[in-house]
Amino acid sequence: MSKKLINNPKNVVREMLEGVVDGSDELALLEHDNVVLQAGLPAPDERPVAIISGGGSGHEPAHAGYVGKGMLTGAVAGDVFTSPSTDAVLHAIRACAGPAGAVLVVKNYTGDRLNFGLAAELVQTEGIPVEIVVVADDVSLHQTVSEDRRRGIAGTVLIHKIAGAAAAAGKSLAEIADIARNAARDLGSMGVALGACTLPGANKPGFTLKDDEIELGLGIHGEKGVERRKISTADELAEIILKTIIDDRKIGKGDKVALLVNGLGGTSSMELAIMTRHAIAYLRAQSIDVARVWTGTLLSAIDMPGCSLSLLKLDDTRTHLLDATTTARAWPGSGTIAAKRQEIKDPAGSSDDITYPERGPLADKIEGIGQAVAKKLKAEEPHLTDLDTKAGDGDLGASLERGADAILALPHKAWATPATALIATGNALRKAIAGSSGPFYANALIRAGRHLQDNASPSPVQWAEAFEIAANAIAELGGAKEGDRTMLDALLPAATAFHNALAKDKTGKDAWQAACNAARKGADKTAEMTPELGRASYLGDRAVGVPDGGAVAVAIWMQEIADSL
Repeated sequence: MSKKLINNPKNVVREMLEGVVDGSDELALLEHDNVVLQAGLPAPDERPVAIISGGGSGHEPAHAGYVGKGMLTGAVAGDVFTSPSTDAVLHAIRACAGPAGAVLVVKNYTGDRLNFGLAAELVQTEGIPVEIVVVADDVSLHQTVSEDRRRGIAGTVLIHKIAGAAAAAGKSLAEIADIARNAARDLGSMGVALGACTLPGANKPGFTLKDDEIELGLGIHGEKGVERRKISTADELAEIILKTIIDDRKIGKGDKVALLVNGLGGTSSMELAIMTRHAIAYLRAQSIDVARVWTGTLLSAIDMPGCSLSLLKLDDTRTHLLDATTTARAWPGSGTIAAKRQEIKDPAGSSDDITYPERGPLADKIEGIGQAVAKKLKAEEPHLTDLDTKAGDGDLGASLERGADAILALPHKAWATPATALIATGNALRKAIAGSSGPFYANALIRAGRHLQDNASPSPVQWAEAFEIAANAIAELGGAKEGDRTMLDALLPAATAFHNALAKDKTGKDAWQAACNAARKGADKTAEMTPELGRASYLGDRAVGVPDGGAVAVAIWMQEIADSL
């Protein structure tokens, strides 16, 4: 069974709704129906038009999350991916609506249309007028079915907001229904899934994809999309989806739109932000005015990895209704957006100011070694990431790859002398690597560079002194020592071996190779150590058996220097 934080799969819907209502003093739950409604509603004769929606569960925070003043009056929850019963909808209308009536916002699925529709028929015999607004915003089906048979997906949340704000403004039943229906006609959505979701109690996902496959044009009930294809970049997928929506909804240059970037339950905020970034850029490149943007998981498919994009044409009325206040907890708030990205220049610092002398006798050699080391670290990224994933937080390979790119981007003049090369490299790593590796390497390289400040051609002994200063700088900054399972378990033995070999009249190259051998031996020994510092220390004995990635990285770049001498 797929791991989920549930009790009995049969009780997930009721327990979920109880948790939602328990967390708010503005919500109430019908005693015997899975219906969430605004608490403290006025007497029926005094109520404005009620806005009611719902459908199968598994779409959280929809639908209960949108119950609140200025949005939904009530939400009806069926079983997971199953329409609520007619009686549940009927009871929701009776509990929420009065003579002013109710607007039912229904996603275009057969079960929802049947049960909401029958409930509407029944309750009208009791004197409660009802209008039904059907949302069918899934444009991925434009080549498959007629418009009236398209699915309702994430864009429905925008219709909830518009209808709810119109009701809060005191508009009539007919006015609200007209506003909501017209908005639904100008709404288009389309999604992409990177994998399937798993229903509570199920022992496997609804479908399987290869590592390089995606489903384009999915629904919200764990079903497959309209097309299975190879995965593309976020930018490419955003363009495919938006072009389809733009063409289908006939959105043209100069049109004002609201953009909704919706996660499907298993997608990180990082990925959604990346999709938002290019969606805005692409729309602006088409001369489409992006007036409002919302990003987040607003209508999910349980734990499906993927997202959908929605576009709604805006006019002054719709913009005003989307901007209106609501107490609904899941509504993401203001969607206002700047006309362009606001960027401020980074402040300069004295540590960035390096005076580059004329290129010295070692400049070409040092530059070649520096670039060789950078290329080696880039090539070793998968290996270092794997090590750090097993006994750390998994970011080492990517961090050092960013550092390597920064080294390769250094100007030709930075390599003029050993000192300028070390200090410039340290500053580059400081900026490129935001984790612990950046400060450690920056501190070490800058101190070593200062030691060699006045020497264009250091002797092997002076290089050894600089190396020892660098290693000690890391120990001082991080508070670690040899044996704590860190990069120092490679650096400190290497510094000692370098000095000892030179004391035995070894050549500089041979002495450095001795240092490399000591670094490799020290890195290998970390596999037997329990970590004392760093994020690996959180794993304790579970990290034993895997060498420390930082120590292995030291051994790698040291050996690359040796091979380049």
